[in-house]
Amino acid sequence: MNVLETERLLLRWLTPDDAPFMFELVTDPTWIEFIGDRGLKTHEEARAYITEKYVASYLRHGFGLYAVTLKDSGTPVGICGLIKRESLPEVDIGFAFLPEYWGHGYGYEAASAVLAYGKREFALKRVVAITSPDNRQSIR
Repeated sequence: MNVLETERLLLRWLTPDDAPFMFELVTDPTWIEFIGDRGLKTHEEARAYITEKYVASYLRHGFGLYAVTLKDSGTPVGICGLIKRESLPEVDIGFAFLPEYWGHGYGYEAASAVLAYGKREFALKRVVAITSPDNRQSIR
């Protein structure tokens, strides 16, 4: 399901069909360094991860992390969205992109749309973000 559209991007629900993309994203060394090893070793495990984490969040909270795709080609380039973590009193914004799509402003474009969406659709007054002090790309 499409959720948001920006000038260059579509943000949509992740589905089990996104398993190859998700596997590539979560096994990238920068994901592992800054976000953590999810222990996924196969596309089938990535498929289950999408269902158990992302689809479950859409159904439980009405939001979650979305696939960020290029509008002109449909190519998935990253994820961005809102997360309700048990460990945080506030909703968290998160994002990650495949390295070959860094430096194009996609993170800023997607995150801006997600923040506006959270305010408009869920009346969120405050959204937090967590990042490692060493993750300069994310901080920027």
